[in-house]
Parts: sequence; structure tokens; C-alpha cells
Amino acid sequence: MENSWRSLYQERSSHRDTLGVLMVEKNKPISPLTDNFDVVLLIIMKEAEQPWLVKHYEYEEKKASLHIVTEKRLNEWLLLGSHRRAVEWVINGKILFDRNEYMKKLKEKLREFPIEDRTKKIGLEFAKLIRRSTDGRDLYQSGHYLDAFNYILHALHHLARLSVIKHGFHPEVTVWNQVKQIEPQIYKLYHELVTGAEPLEKRIELLLLANEFSLSTKTEIGARHLLQVMRSKEEEWSYGELMSHGELMEYGVDLGALLEHLVQKKLVTVQRLETKGKGIFHRMYALKNE
Repeated sequence: MENSWRSLYQERSSHRDTLGVLMVEKNKPISPLTDNFDVVLLIIMKEAEQPWLVKHYEYEEKKASLHIVTEKRLNEWLLLGSHRRAVEWVINGKILFDRNEYMKKLKEKLREFPIEDRTKKIGLEFAKLIRRSTDGRDLYQSGHYLDAFNYILHALHHLARLSVIKHGFHPEVTVWNQVKQIEPQIYKLYHELVTGAEPLEKRIELLLLANEFSLSTKTEIGARHLLQVMRSKEEEWSYGELMSHGELMEYGVDLGALLEHLVQKKLVTVQRLETKGKGIFHRMYALKNE
């Protein structure tokens, strides 16, 4: 099938900004991996006018989806999990063009999943877990049980992804199948929330307690990335400094929830810095005993 679509990527492969071209083929009648297209072609560019461009084609009753993506956007997908199929595309896709072994090295990096990448991804998932758990608890206490159910379900999903990453694997689209093998107790929580016979209110209450326990037991590994960044300078940090730090920008709105969690757990201390306003202080953050 590769030859049929060669004209779609051949011209682009000669472009100096093209780093690599991958092909993923549909391997079953219903294929979410390829959005039911017969072929997905992924072209990675160093720079491009648009960070992500998609085009659809037909040839002899076959369908192809062409994705042209910048290296920066692809790395965001792989780090944040915002395009779940991207990891599978890169790991399992066939290399059609590879400039200076860029694709080969990227595949190897994903398979090896270096500890520094794992630590950061765990931090991102842990921050999301805190945010969803906090929102879910607030909605539950306000009596909005269906909305609380939705947030707790999302919190469990982040807990599942965190556990998969901790064991050295990339979370796949079928993350619950992975978790069932790796940490069956988390799968059991998910199964109980979705299919349990208890009233919805009771199921949510039990899951909130389980989430609290998970937050406590996973704080050390979940906060490791943020604490490593905070150790990079001796002085205290303002929230703005943390928020704009290159290693922390992907946390977005979840950074505040993670930081407050660490203050509550007494891993981070709050120091007050006087402002010109009478009785108003800047909140500054520092590691405990450091």
C-alpha cells in the first residue's frame, strides 16, 4: 500500500524541514487507531506555518489521512497525552523517511521511556488528579451528584494513567485494560464506580475516600518533578515564576492545585513578602527545611 500513497509524501520528504514520515495501516474492520481510514501518514516538520494540518484523500476506494505536524506539537502530544493515538502511531508506525535517524531515535526514546520523561508525565497526571478530585468533592458536597460522578471518573482516569506511567509504560487508548493487569485495585475502584449496585451518592462517597488515600500515598512520586524544579534555585519562588518556568508551563491551571496540596502536606512552606499595600503580602513558596 505504501507505493499507492508515495506521491502524497515524496515531495515533502525532500523539504529540508521534514524530519520524518510514518505510515500506519488499518489492521481491522473498525479501527479507531486510524479513525477508520485505510492509512494514516504522519509527516513531522521542524517548522511549519501551521502546527498541525490534516488532509484527507481517496485512491481506488481506499482512504488516507495525512497529518503534517511540527516537532514541537508532536512533543506536546507525547508529553501531555492530548492526542492519545500519537504514541501508538510513533511506536508502531512504519518509517517511510528518516532524516538523520530522527524517527529511529524517537521510537527508541518512547520505548525506553527515560526516567526524566516519566517523572514529568507523572507530575502532570498527579496535578490533574488533585484538580478533578477537589472539584468532584465540592460538587458532591453541594449535592450535584451526576456532575460529581463525572469529575471523579476523570480523577480515576488520571490515577490510572499515573499508575501505568509509574510502571514504565505509556498510557494507551485502552488504559483500563493496562491498569487491570498492572494495578487491579485501581481497576476495581473504576468498576465499582461504574457498575456498582450501591446508590450513586454512596459510590461517589466511597470513591472520594479512596481518592484521598491515593493522593496521600502518591504525593511523593507525584510531586517529584515540581520539587526538582524548585530545588534549582536557593531562593523562594513566586507563583508567577513557577507558572512561567519552562519545565512547568504544561501544568497550566493544575499547578495551583498541586502547589496547595504540597503546602497542606507540609512539603512546601509559604513565606510572606511585604508589599506597598498595608497588610498585604506576596505569597512566596519554598521547600521545607531548604
